[in-house]
Amino acid sequence: MALSCAPLRAVCGRPGTLLRHFSRTFQQSEARTVLWKPALTLPVTSHVRGISGLTKSTPGVLLSPINNQLSAQNTSILSRVAPLLPSILQQSSRPVTYTSLRRGKRKSVKSVLERFMRLHCGLWIRRKSGYKKKLWKKRAARKKRLREMVICNKTQSKLLDKMTTSFWRRRNWYVDDPYQKYHDRTNLKV
Repeated sequence: MALSCAPLRAVCGRPGTLLRHFSRTFQQSEARTVLWKPALTLPVTSHVRGISGLTKSTPGVLLSPINNQLSAQNTSILSRVAPLLPSILQQSSRPVTYTSLRRGKRKSVKSVLERFMRLHCGLWIRRKSGYKKKLWKKRAARKKRLREMVICNKTQSKLLDKMTTSFWRRRNWYVDDPYQKYHDRTNLKV
């Protein structure tokens, strides 16, 4: 049974009427079924909660499976599991603040500043993962390899540039900088 938006718009003014609408609709669909198997309970999705002001404690919507299919609804497994596992469907996001609340300026991502270092030529460098974990069980050659720095590729460097402000992309001069010879690169396209 497909739900249309027109009945929802008509009853979204009061939360109780929306619940009565859902219960009446699904009681009608239950009367139409010939074979009845145990009901599958799905939680009410967030867009329905947002319309009517319902809370997370709202009881789920009952759907009746017939012959291992949902009655009058051709929904995929992914749409049925989506409310139960929201972390799978969420795409990775870059937590860049485009407009801050206090001054309205773009902000840098703190984890980028802690984990990476930008060279003046536009490359970003980082430490290898696990360079200070469980060193007692690693051999000397492996510890030496873990102490080396890794250069990020072009795509990663562009992404890290977008995640930081111009303050962190400017040139800095330090006394006895160990990375001084790496800041300026010739014949390098980034």
